[in-house]
Amino acid sequence: MTADLGARIATLQIVMHEQHLDGLLLTSLANVRYLTGFSGSNALVFVSGRGGVTLFTDFRYQTQVVDEVGDTARVIVASNSLWSELWAFLPTVAGLETVGFESAHLLHRDFERLLGDGARWQWRPARDLVESLRERKDVGEIALIEVAAQMATDALAVTLPLIRIGQRETAIAGLLEKALRDAGSEAFPFATIVASGPRSALPHARSSSRAVESGDFLLLDFGAVHAGYCSDITRTVVVGRASTEQRSLYDAVRQAQEKACLEVHAGMRGREADAIARDFLTAAGLADGFGHSLGHGIGLEVHEGPRLASSADAILPLDAVVTVEPGVYRAGWGGVRIEDDVLLAAAGPRRLTDFPRELLELN
Repeated sequence: MTADLGARIATLQIVMHEQHLDGLLLTSLANVRYLTGFSGSNALVFVSGRGGVTLFTDFRYQTQVVDEVGDTARVIVASNSLWSELWAFLPTVAGLETVGFESAHLLHRDFERLLGDGARWQWRPARDLVESLRERKDVGEIALIEVAAQMATDALAVTLPLIRIGQRETAIAGLLEKALRDAGSEAFPFATIVASGPRSALPHARSSSRAVESGDFLLLDFGAVHAGYCSDITRTVVVGRASTEQRSLYDAVRQAQEKACLEVHAGMRGREADAIARDFLTAAGLADGFGHSLGHGIGLEVHEGPRLASSADAILPLDAVVTVEPGVYRAGWGGVRIEDDVLLAAAGPRRLTDFPRELLELN
């Protein structure tokens, strides 16, 4: 899908005007990609409030940058330092006085460059100017996330029948990651989580050398990447036969997740979305075990806006893609989390990760 990068830039320039910025320096590679299409690992982008966009990169990307950026931005391939090229370029920009920088992404050593080599301009910290635009996905972005979601669920379907008692978590993670690559995933958006038995009570456990035992909960949290866009899914299964206690906890989390997936919608506040699942689990006497937020946005980064959390007051925008992932954890015993990626469409929420949510017992 071809993004309308010109429209994205024009929208950003309107925001810059409202913020009284003559220019904006981007250092976040995700934001660089969103505005220009460039996927390299080394870049600076300067957006003029009155003119165009200039991208600075190095020799390694001189062919790639032309293919990816086209005429969206003027490209300067630095022979030495990107920052040296930036300081040579900025004096040529007419009417440039106040320049924003991404305070959430700029390293301190680079901030010192602004105060030193860039002292002739007034630098103003800017937060989430591009990120706020990225929250609402266009048709092309949604299609890319859907492909990444399909890759993830395909990989899970391949992996589950291969899981056996006695396998180490790291070996299961390897099977899952191979299946992700076989499905076409170009990368892993985060370190794959495979947590068994009592370790499933660790919400962000690292896959370990622990061997899976009969009757264990097995929590798998992973994702795929397609054309830079991520998916993120979690399923919790039982290896062997589930106990009555395991079934009871799983069913409560499943119902909370189902309720949230059906009721979350654009226009509500992030805290209101979080409360859908949290209130259900509180009524079930499980509030103490649900310590993290309900979810987050997903796109070029696996964690981006908007937030679905008890402290999030911002409105969820139309066409955002968010995770819905309630979980309940009991230290030393185990935990359950179920996660899907959900599009907040005009017609209502739509799951992009289509995989069974009832409790699966692996023989």
